[in-house]
Formats: sequence, C-alpha cells, structure tokens
Amino acid sequence: MRKFLLATASVIVGAALAQTAAVAQAPVPDNLEKLSNFQSTGTTEFTFVEQSGDYADGIKKNLERVKMPPGFKIGLYAVVPDARHMAVGPQGVVVFVGTRKDKVWSVTDRNKDRVADEVKDFAPSLKFAIPNGPCFSKDGFLYIAEQNRVLVYPAAEFFYESPDVAAFNVVKQGELIPADQESYNHTARVCKIGPDGKIYISLGQPFNVAPKENLETNTKWGIGGIIRMKTDGTDREVFTYGVRNSVGHDFDPKTGDLWFTDNQVDGMGDDIPPGEINHQTAMGQHFGHPWYGGGSVRTTEYAGEEVPVDVVMPAAEQVAHAADLGMSFYSGKMFPEKYNNAIFSAQHGSWNRTTPVGARVMVTFIDDEGNAKTEPFAEGWIDENDEYLGRPVDVATLRDGSILVSDDLAGAIYRIWYEGN
Repeated sequence: MRKFLLATASVIVGAALAQTAAVAQAPVPDNLEKLSNFQSTGTTEFTFVEQSGDYADGIKKNLERVKMPPGFKIGLYAVVPDARHMAVGPQGVVVFVGTRKDKVWSVTDRNKDRVADEVKDFAPSLKFAIPNGPCFSKDGFLYIAEQNRVLVYPAAEFFYESPDVAAFNVVKQGELIPADQESYNHTARVCKIGPDGKIYISLGQPFNVAPKENLETNTKWGIGGIIRMKTDGTDREVFTYGVRNSVGHDFDPKTGDLWFTDNQVDGMGDDIPPGEINHQTAMGQHFGHPWYGGGSVRTTEYAGEEVPVDVVMPAAEQVAHAADLGMSFYSGKMFPEKYNNAIFSAQHGSWNRTTPVGARVMVTFIDDEGNAKTEPFAEGWIDENDEYLGRPVDVATLRDGSILVSDDLAGAIYRIWYEGN
C-alpha cells in the first residue's frame, strides 16, 4: 500500500512539474505590440491608491516640521507609492509619476482644488522595468525612460483613463544600453525634450568609480553621460560625457543650455567630494568622471594620472553626499520675482554619511553672467533623532505656478505654494 501511495504521489508531482514547465515555457502575450496596433489586451482593472485615512494624516503631520521662506505653504498633494520623477501634462489634466519598481502612476485633481482626487496605475496592461523617468513634449506626447527601453504614449492625457493606451517603441527593450551592461545600480533614467525637439536621456554608470575596462564602452554608448536622439529614436548621439550618475536635468528657458545634477563618489569621507549642479554650453563637453570624484577632488582609483580630457567644473557645488536628484527651472508666475528662472532641485539625503544631510528642496539662483548660487528652500525631513521623515526626489511646476515635490520614502507628492507675507 505504501509503495502504491508513493508511486501515485510521484506521478502527481511529475505531472504538476510538467504542467508548471509548460506554463513557464508558454509565450507571454506581447501587449506592447497589441497596444501599438490599437488592439485590446483584455486588461480591465486599475490599482487605486487610497488618498485619505491615518497614513495620509501622518504625512500631513510631518509636513508641519518643514521650514520655508516667509509666505510659502506646503501641503499633501497625493499619496503615491514610491513616487520618483514627475511629468505634468501640458493640458493640466494629470501628473504622471515614475518609480524605481514596476509602476507608473497617474495623479488627477479633477475638481481643481489643488489636491489630487485620484491616483491609479498607468497602462496596467504593460510590464515596466524601473520606469523612473517620464517627460512630455509640448504637443502632449508622453515619453517614459525605463532601465533599458523608452516608450512613447501619444495623447496620454486622454488615453490614461483606459487600462489600454496607445504605446510605441522609441528605443526597443535591450537597445538603450547593451544587455550585458544592465545593472541594479544607477538605472533610474530621466528624460527631457530639449529646445531642439530631441529627447535627452541620462544614463548613469553603475559603479562607484567607473573601472578602466568600461571606459571605451561607456564613451561609445553614453553610459555615465547624457544622450540625445530624435523622438522617433533615430540619430542617437552622446551629448554629455564624464557624468557619474545624473538623475535630474533641465534646459534654461532663456539660453537653451542644459543644466544637470550629478551624484558623486562615495567612500571618501563625510565631507568630500561635493555634489554638483552642472552647466553645459556645448555638445560633447566632459564633466570629469572617473578622474574626478566631484568638483576638483580626484578619485583614489585615478589619483596621479594625467586627465586626458578637458573638464568642465560644476557651476555650483553641493554638500557632499546629499544626493542631488531631480531639478527644474521655475516657469510659473506665482512665486516672488526673485524666483523667476531659478532652479528648484531635490536632495534625496545621504545614505552613508555619519550624520545625515540633505532631504530638502534647494533653490539655485543664476545671475546674468551665468554664476550660480544654491541655498536651502524647504527643509525639515530629518528629525532630531537623525531619522528621515521623507526623501525628496523631484520638483515640477503646476500650471498655477505652485510646485510639486515627490518623495519616494513617504510615498507622497507635496505641493508648495505662495500666499505672500
């Protein structure tokens, strides 16, 4: 009897394993192909995020600690899990929010009271891989830069109400960087459409200091730099070299020049090297990595070596290890005149400094000669126990002139507005 039971169990287990193998080998439906052909995928459900309750109340309580210049106010705009970089729709209908996971969120303020009414996942029939970087063209095309792919969604502000959205390849999966260069580190891409109508995409290199054997590949592909291409994916070229890991860039509305943040080398002590806000004035400029760890501080790995390139030093040095991420030029009309065309940027906060720094919003003022000076604008997300209550990631401007600040620790988006003195 025992032998019979064992034999029967063996048959059942074997059949189950065979069925599992068959399921594993079955082709996964290519929903992108269906969406590109305007075909339904059969997906009908969204994931909605609750916007009220104890969790939201706790975030609001923490915001009472945030200090800003007189006349400014801050409030909770939306609860958005893992909120990273944001793209505000040109029609003012919806804000798309990327993550470092597998979701893109759409955030809608339907009654225009400047607090979101609805947060749901965007394009739930698609499988995303680190869809950190959404950006819009002026004519309403949404682009999302993932770990190793870029997709475009025409009329996203209209189609997002459906689980199925029109979606097309700009850069196919596996062609943004070589597949063997994919990494879990420094893969949060950001994108912006430049004054020339091309899309600019940052490609962080994954190492603390890029090793010599990677430099040729990095230079060829723009890894550790910023690339640009036409919005149909053609005419790709490397625009920026010598970047360790930039997770924020924008174009000066006055000059058209590219400005970008850069996270600098770890493991050199609490106070060096500085973080950077950089100003690029011509294609092909080099910003120092891996010979420089940040500012004029040389890396240990390349110390004493002759630097083989002309290096552009940062326009504004930032406190070491504060992790400067998203940034944008202020284009609104709500704030006082001194903030016109200033850069608002987010410091995510240090992860390996003895005493944490950052976790705040900075503002950088640029004078007529192009000189830049940075100062804190909103801070208070590190408490008296040196614990993080939030970690700002990105800054974007709403049509009314207020700004949004994303926070991937709290899983929230804040709104900052000006009421005057």
